[in-house]
Amino acid sequence: MTATPPPRTSGDDDGVHPAVPRIRSPLRYVVLTFTLSIPFWIAGALTNRQLLPALPVSALGILCMVGAASILVYRENGLTGVTELLKRSFDFKRVKAKIWYAPIIFLMPCIMVVSYIVMRLMGSLVPVPQFSLVTALALFAAFFIGALGEELGWSGYAIDPLQDRFGALRGALLLGVIWAVWHVIPLLEAQRSLVFIAWWSLGTLAARVIITWLYNNTGKSVFVAALFHTMINLTWQLFPINGSFYDPRVTGVITAAVAVVVVIVWGPSRLVRDRNARKSAVQTTVSPTTAAELAFRGGPGRAKIWKGEVLTEEARR
Repeated sequence: MTATPPPRTSGDDDGVHPAVPRIRSPLRYVVLTFTLSIPFWIAGALTNRQLLPALPVSALGILCMVGAASILVYRENGLTGVTELLKRSFDFKRVKAKIWYAPIIFLMPCIMVVSYIVMRLMGSLVPVPQFSLVTALALFAAFFIGALGEELGWSGYAIDPLQDRFGALRGALLLGVIWAVWHVIPLLEAQRSLVFIAWWSLGTLAARVIITWLYNNTGKSVFVAALFHTMINLTWQLFPINGSFYDPRVTGVITAAVAVVVVIVWGPSRLVRDRNARKSAVQTTVSPTTAAELAFRGGPGRAKIWKGEVLTEEARR
């Protein structure tokens, strides 16, 4: 009798939250997302209305990300799978180390402050930011809903199989390219130039690396990805007055610099610091032959072989 292979599981099993058996295809997800977006792009082309300054009607296509993910998860795991996917909207309990909320909430405002200072130093006549707290909170709520619509797809469905196949950095960059390409039509409908789109895409690639870094270090929380995504959009819209002086050449380069630091410090393969790897690097591992020689030279009890390691009396002291 031939044994039946166990079902594949998604990459969101972090050891605490067990993965639901399923087979995920990022390619099918991308194709379906872009297909569902076509009516929104057409609607944006047929009307000049904007939801917010520089935010065309076609931006409502963000619903297609969660829509595509829900359709595929339903085919793979039924209503139970869709329910589990949607529950990840508020999976903040995955965040064990609360210190991660510092970069999640404050990294993008810091990037925008640095962008503002750089632009002023470059001679740009950037006005003093003007917005009310009520406006900021209203925008935050709207952008958070929109970010959930995107991240339930990008992070909740697509990023894990990409990381499993290509590693964290390359998977994030690949998803970042797809993310940027999806936005090209809405950006064109918002009358953005090709130069603007190119620099904006640089910042988008970097932002996806940062989102993946935060996602991986917070128990793979979609809530975290959506919250940081919200801060990206919120700080853009408030910079400094309805995004009127937003310059992707400056912000994109600064965001890319932050992403480079993240990759260097946390490593490209997982974008996560492996304490166990650092701990094992300190330990000395030698061959059994070397261990036997040390034991012979030191006499009985002078050396101990444990899990492939040699612990001498000097080390034990």
